Amino acid sequence: MPRVKAVIFDAFGTVLKIHKGCHPYRQVLKIGRLRGRGVRADDAKIIMTNPLSLEAAAAHFGIALLPSELERIQAELDAELQRIEPYEDALLAIESLKSAGIQVAICSNLALPYREPIERLFPGLDGYGYSFEVGALKPDTRIYRYVIDQLGVAAHETWMIGDSQQCDRDGPANFGIKGHYLNRCHARTKGFADLRSFVRVVLNSNKP
Repeated sequence: MPRVKAVIFDAFGTVLKIHKGCHPYRQVLKIGRLRGRGVRADDAKIIMTNPLSLEAAAAHFGIALLPSELERIQAELDAELQRIEPYEDALLAIESLKSAGIQVAICSNLALPYREPIERLFPGLDGYGYSFEVGALKPDTRIYRYVIDQLGVAAHETWMIGDSQQCDRDGPANFGIKGHYLNRCHARTKGFADLRSFVRVVLNSNKP
């Protein structure tokens, strides 16, 4: 088995948890619907594959928000971002990997404002790959390639883990990364129950 030189983590549900999400972009789209703009199948994809603030998203979709509406939703979003916390096992896992000389990155499907808590809570990682920045959503191979290029390692030297079987296990595997599923709910599905056990397997795999 090739030596593991890098590990990529998904963000939300894997290393970060959101308390009482306010779904700000959904609120913008709901206002648009109330004013006659129909919901479109690619709305969410557009939001997560373009660097759009709330105001920019409303303008992109042709939704005329009242200043009071924008101010309220933005305030709710700002409060939500401040409530985001890291999982304790994520902090320990990343510290253990970096101490072992293994590079660490985060790769996530998300909208522009959600980058801030990731880089505030996990600063100085070796790579960050965001769908809004790449213009592609996991499991599109372009987003994995974007992160691999930052790390300067080969796909087969990299492992990834996250709470989506499609995006964090199967998608990376199709690209050549060894993907793993994180199942924090302990349901009867193959995968890791926490990041401590995952990191033990990573480190043990690198032993002579």
